[in-house]
Amino acid sequence: MIQAASPIAETARAHLEGRVPIGREEEPVAEIVARLSTEHHASLDPVWVVDAAGRLMGVVPTSELLAAARDLPVASLMRPPPPTVDAETDQERVAIVAHQHRLAAVPVVDEERRFLGVVPPTALIDVLLREHDEDLRRFTGIMGSANHATQALAMPPLRRVLNRLPWLLVGLAGSILAAGVMAGFEARLEADVAIAFFVPSIIYLADAIGTQSEAVAVRGLSLEKAPLGRILWGELATGAMLGSLLGLAVVPAALFLGASPGLALAVAGSLFAAGATASGIGLLFPWILSRVGLDPAYGSGPVATIAQDLLTLLVYFACVVVFV
Repeated sequence: MIQAASPIAETARAHLEGRVPIGREEEPVAEIVARLSTEHHASLDPVWVVDAAGRLMGVVPTSELLAAARDLPVASLMRPPPPTVDAETDQERVAIVAHQHRLAAVPVVDEERRFLGVVPPTALIDVLLREHDEDLRRFTGIMGSANHATQALAMPPLRRVLNRLPWLLVGLAGSILAAGVMAGFEARLEADVAIAFFVPSIIYLADAIGTQSEAVAVRGLSLEKAPLGRILWGELATGAMLGSLLGLAVVPAALFLGASPGLALAVAGSLFAAGATASGIGLLFPWILSRVGLDPAYGSGPVATIAQDLLTLLVYFACVVVFV
């Protein structure tokens, strides 16, 4: 059984539907079929089979039940039960279980495996849409959450400002530090202005690699609970390989634009290093937040972006010092 703790409003309990067909193991098919036509159910498929204590033992597709001999006990038709969740499982985790196991509805049981009901398909779709909207808001650095994207659009301008400004202030502070890094290399920039030409491209590519790593980390850490070591090496290696390929591609382009061979090597080297470091930042920011109990989606947006930008600038100018 998959267990997790979260507020009731965002757990399986909030979406629990108990009006589903239930049959006891020893019941004949005829009795269950009779109830299907006389009782009101939110859905008719499948029939959930329980023992005398109410523990979930299996399921029977309704089509097979209707086609079976009426005197057979339902236990002879049942299949093993699908993966279950408890009532306190986080709603997003419930939706992921449904997706992974191709379930139209996810069964909910208590600590003794007594069947409580299911999280129905409509609830699963609603959860996925709301969680997707919330992740999008966090990825773009907007505080708070909303049930629907249209609510964010309907907010008055002042409320929108208050939601976005704190993260942007963090970005502003980081941009001031980035300006300080540039000022520290003023002499080299004056000696070779071409050094500045490649700053926007390097920063953009590092941010793009980091954003891809964030997307992998956010879902991998918050939903699959994948260990950090298993995905850290893969993301660092991926970032380094991407940086290497981009670095090889940029050398002839830099030479064509008039850069010296040393500067072309500096750009290529910085792309290699920035690819790996951006992947590390994109992964570690969500991991740190996950470890302290916050949603790892908050690790993206302006905070991670400005950290990547600062480190990318330092790496680039360090390469310039070495090669130029």
